[in-house]
Amino acid sequence: MNITAQQTEFLTWKIIPARLDAAQTAWFLGFEPHEIPMLVAAGLLKPLGHPARNSTKFFATEILEQLRRDEKWLARASDAISAYWQKRNARKQTARGRT
Repeated sequence: MNITAQQTEFLTWKIIPARLDAAQTAWFLGFEPHEIPMLVAAGLLKPLGHPARNSTKFFATEILEQLRRDEKWLARASDAISAYWQKRNARKQTARGRT
């Protein structure tokens, strides 16, 4: 099953599990799966428990539901993702010798 089919199936569930992995969290909040680590690093999302750096992170659906309805949080999350890419692109430009 490809990602789009998995996403479509997930979004049609009537009962959402109490905890979601990173991909499901992204689909639930309307972000891309690769943006979830950016939100965690920015302190805008907190995984459940104390997972190891290289382990699967799970997020509480109840908290995600609150964040999903919070316009200010969504704006801060979007700004954090934008800032991440601006910094990353600036580092690339500096590495190439451009200012």
